[in-house]
This record gives sequence, structure tokens and C-alpha cells, in this order.
Amino acid sequence: MDLSDIRNIGIIAHIDAGKTTLTERVLFYTKKIHRMGEVHEGTATMDFMPEEQERGITISSACTTCHWQGKQINLIDTPGHVDFTIEVERCLRVLDGAVGVFCAVSGVESQSETVWRQSEQFRVPKIAFVNKMDRPGADFDSVVEAIRTRLGANPVPLVLPWGAGDTFEGVIDLVKERLLVFSQDDEGRTIEEHDVPADLADRVHEAREAMLNAIADQDEEFLEQYLGGEVTEEQIHAAVRRATLSRLLTPVLAGSALRNTGVQPLLDAVCAYLPSPCDMTPIAMNDKGEEVLLKADPKEPFVGLVFKVVMDAGRKTAFVRAYQGKFAEGDVLTNTCNGKDDRVGRILRLHADHMEQVKEVTAGDIVAVVGLRSAHTGETYARGVKVRLEAIETTAPVITLALEPRNADEGKVLDEALARYCEEDPTLVAKIEEESGLRTLSGMGELHLDVTLERMRREYRISPRTGAPQVTLRETITRPAQGSCLFDRELGTVVHYGNVSLEVAPRPRGTGNTVETGDFLPKDRKAAMQVIQTQFVDAVLEGARDCLQSGDLTGYPVTDVAVTITGIERKDGVVTVPGCRMAAHQALKEAISKAGPVSLEPIMRVTMSMPESELGSAIGLFGSVGGRVDGMDDQAGQKTVHGTAPLRQLFGFSTRLRSATQGRAGMVITFDRFDIA
Repeated sequence: MDLSDIRNIGIIAHIDAGKTTLTERVLFYTKKIHRMGEVHEGTATMDFMPEEQERGITISSACTTCHWQGKQINLIDTPGHVDFTIEVERCLRVLDGAVGVFCAVSGVESQSETVWRQSEQFRVPKIAFVNKMDRPGADFDSVVEAIRTRLGANPVPLVLPWGAGDTFEGVIDLVKERLLVFSQDDEGRTIEEHDVPADLADRVHEAREAMLNAIADQDEEFLEQYLGGEVTEEQIHAAVRRATLSRLLTPVLAGSALRNTGVQPLLDAVCAYLPSPCDMTPIAMNDKGEEVLLKADPKEPFVGLVFKVVMDAGRKTAFVRAYQGKFAEGDVLTNTCNGKDDRVGRILRLHADHMEQVKEVTAGDIVAVVGLRSAHTGETYARGVKVRLEAIETTAPVITLALEPRNADEGKVLDEALARYCEEDPTLVAKIEEESGLRTLSGMGELHLDVTLERMRREYRISPRTGAPQVTLRETITRPAQGSCLFDRELGTVVHYGNVSLEVAPRPRGTGNTVETGDFLPKDRKAAMQVIQTQFVDAVLEGARDCLQSGDLTGYPVTDVAVTITGIERKDGVVTVPGCRMAAHQALKEAISKAGPVSLEPIMRVTMSMPESELGSAIGLFGSVGGRVDGMDDQAGQKTVHGTAPLRQLFGFSTRLRSATQGRAGMVITFDRFDIA
């Protein structure tokens, strides 16, 4: 297939906006499936994990391939719950375009903002789909305005809904100026076109002019055509595509996936407006630190990114997006992050939990590959070229659970399960305390850990005892300080020596650590070698970085600290690499102890939604757990409260909130920062 006919897209949204239901309709109308499943019945094709079917939510991103109007659509359905945000992050990293789904009643919700912001970081062009137009309280115009104000986007409606709530019947195509009605007798497959109803003619004309003006504002070529007279449908589509690819506007469509209405126009828009691999120019870095533009050309050397890893029966399956070149079964690919070579075993095209074996992969494809043994999420594979794509950043876990196996045999299985889940999910971290032998599992939230334990029970048939959830802390310093250490000790039969002095200073919150040498070393590498050999400098820097991994106050990592090495003693024939490393470690430990160390805990962004009558109860309860209200807005008669609170105070808060508001309030919690509570 021609690369210009491929669309790599994802569906992103807040939880319960209807992503999976919409995906199910897309698969049905593209004839990938012959019967639509439903999320509420646990029969959705893309929610194939038992945990997803039981809870009615998407936990793991699922991939599939379908075809529409001669285009191949590689589609990824992503989770909406904040605990699984890494799934969204790593999918957006490899997608060319996305469909943002918004509930016509709730509008732009908190997780909608999060995933939209993530997509903006990766410069992903998007289409907006206002779903659930059949629900009471649906308001298309207010959702479009919320997309403009809360997301900072430039939404341009290409359709108008015909009715809303119980009166929703179809959509009016503003480009064609035709009313589209979707037959419910054959599950929406038949689309009837009618003239625009006379009572809506003025509104449709006004909306169409607003659409054309918005397009003309962003596209000079279209502006000339528009000023020259009547524009054709082809000219409108071409202009919308150019502006969408440049992220100057966001086309907006509407419908109801559950009512099988408005899905086919969305598919048309995906094919017409979202980019193909040919339209994207990903950037890689070569081994000299220079930028290299990749080309979606099968004739170029292969370059691809591993964006997800799944362990199955001890075998590793890597999900790979091919950006350049091609590879086939049996080819040897190099992991450019660690230098290891891996031979490709099988190549699989994905359809949820079913896989179809293929022989070759070309640029633009998204596939699963068996045989890449050294692969980890975010690593680059290449052949014949040394380049590295931007890695996928992971968020530090914020909640920790202690695990205890019930017997020795279960302990072995528990370690195997933890190793597998941490390999698959970079936001899970498992550790074994050296002194006590206690196992701990850290994740992004209570649901995240709960789902992991449920998978453990189902897949490994083990149920370890668990302790109470504990928040993951960090340490930092409050003032500058200095430290030094003379390390002179005989270890075994070798005397190790190192003498290091350094200073520390606090950095702004959330900026991380820096470890560097001071002015005593010339910046020029050759000149620096005249002062002290490079291996001793590297050992000092390594010792300082190791020390920052565990603070004395809590045992958790130290963050937001600037470390400057101010002196390394040169003593030819006496100074050793281990001596320098240990001296730096001890010197930094001393400096941190003098610098007023304090512990930092996770501060969470909290969004609560409730009727106005329950507002007082919700805010009062929020204040009782140390919450601070930052803002409030009104959406479709619902009050939405935005604020922050320490995570340790939020355990069980969701249940208490529902009780205090007669079950009428809901909440979403996302990580904001580590800070002093």
C-alpha cells in the first residue's frame, strides 16, 4: 500500500467519554468485525483483558488495523483513567494523528485536558468528536467553546447536530450543506441525505460562513479562492487538511456512537484531514549529537521505536513503530540505546488480542515483533545507521504497597510476576528491601496497584498479603552547604584513596538534579586531563549521582539539588577510581545533612464534579483533608471544582465524597508535583 494511504491514529479522551464504543463502531463500519460489542456488556473487542471487561474501563492500549475508502487505518484505543496515563503517553509518541472524544454533556473534563496537553507535546494533529449528542443536557456549542477556552485550540465545526438529547436525529454536513440521517434499522450503515430543513436554513448558512471564514484565516491559498468567488468542496477539504496538519485548527464533528450516528463522517474526516507517515518528519539524533531527519521511505536504512513491551509465557513481544526503511523476519536489528543486536523472530499485525503474522514491515507500519530480547519501552532499533529517537518519559510512581508471599513457593512466583509487570509498565517499580527482604510495589494510584494485584491473582494464581498503601516520598534541601571527604582505606589487599570537596544548593521545585564540576577544572577536555585524569572525574560524578538515589531522611531519592564538585585531589599512583567514588558519596552525604534536608510528598491535582446543591458538602470535605480550592466552573448545570491536596490525605476520599453527596459527586486525581505539604 502507498504510504500516503496509511493513517496511524489514536482515540484519546477522559474516562467514560465513549472512546471504546466509538472504536467498536469504527471496526464495524470498516467491516473488521461483523457484530458490535458493548462496553457495558463486557463484549467490546478492544477491551479484551478480563479486568477491562469486569470494570468497564480501558486499562491497556489496544491496536488494530482496518480499511476505509482505500485508506489503511492503524488505530489505537487508549485508556482514559489517569492511573494508566503512561499508556496514552507512549501511544501518542508513535501516532501521526488523533481523535479527541468529548462528552456532549460533560464537555472538556480534567483528563481531556491532560491527554490533549500530552498530544500537543508531541505535536500531534487532531480531530475533535463531540459524542453522546443523544443524552439529555447535550450542548454542542458549549463543548466547542470549552475546547477553545480550556484547551487553547482553534475548533472549527464541520457539522451541526440536528437536535440534541431525545430530539437528536442526525448531523448537518456544513461542507455539502446536506442533512445526514443514519438508519437505526441496519445499525447506522445506511445514510440518507436530505435537504437542510427550512427552519434551520439561516443557522446552517451562518455556521457555514463562520466555518469558511475560520479556514480562510488560517490558509492564504484558500483565502484567495474564497475572495475570488464560490469555493468547491475539494478546495474546502484541501484547505482544512493543510490547516489541520499545521495544527492551526481542529475540525469538529458530532454524533452518538452508541446510537450509531455520525461515525462514518468521522472516518471520512480521518482519511481526509489527518496526516499519513509521508506528512511527518520525525527527528533522530546520531552518535555525534546531530539532528537527522527521517524519511518514510522503504529504501532508506531502517529506524523504528519500541513503544510498548508485553511479556507472554516468558517471551518478549515488542510493539514497534517503523519510521524509516523496512525489515523482515530473520533480519538482525541493533538496539542503538545499548548496542545489542537482536534477530527478528516473528512479525505480527495486531487486532486487539488477535495477531496476524506478516513477513515484512515498511515505514509507517505499527506491528508487534517477537525476538527483540533486549528491547525496553522507548528504545530505538535500527539497521545500518546509528541514530536514536527521542525516548518516552515516564512519570515517577506516587504510591507504594508492601507485599508478602504466603509461603516460599509463592515468593518465587511473586518475583516472576513483579518482574514481568514492571517490564511491561515503566510506571510500576518493584523493590526488595535488602535488610528485611520486604517486597514493595509502587505505582500511579490505588486503581493502578489494584489492577496489578488482580492480574496477579488471575494469571499467576497467587494472592500475596498486602500492607496499607504508603505514599512515595522525595527529599530535597533548603539551603546551600559544603562537604568534603578524605577516603583512605584498605579493601582486601588494595588501598583505595580519594579526596573530594563539593557544594550543594537548592534548585526550583520540579527541575531535578544537576551534578557538574566547578571552575577548578578547565572546560577543555585535554586541559582538564592535565589537572586530573578523566576516569577519576567520572568516578566522582558517578559517586555523587549514586548518593542522590537515597537520602538519609526517608531513604527515598533526593531531588531538586545542584551539586558542584569544587575539588578532586591529584596524587599520582595513589588515587583510585573506587576511592574517588566513595569519597564523592560521603562528601555529598555530609553536605546534604548540613543543607537542611526536608521530605517532599506527592501533591495531587483534584477535580470534583457535582450538582450545585452538593457543592458546600464537597468543598467542606475537601478542606478537611488539607485540600486547597484553586478554581471553579459551571458545565451543563454541574459545578466543577479544581484544587490540590496531599496524596496521603486522599486515601478513601472518593468513597467519603460519594457518601457526603448522596452519590452525586465524582472526582479525578492526577499527580501534580512533589512538594512540602
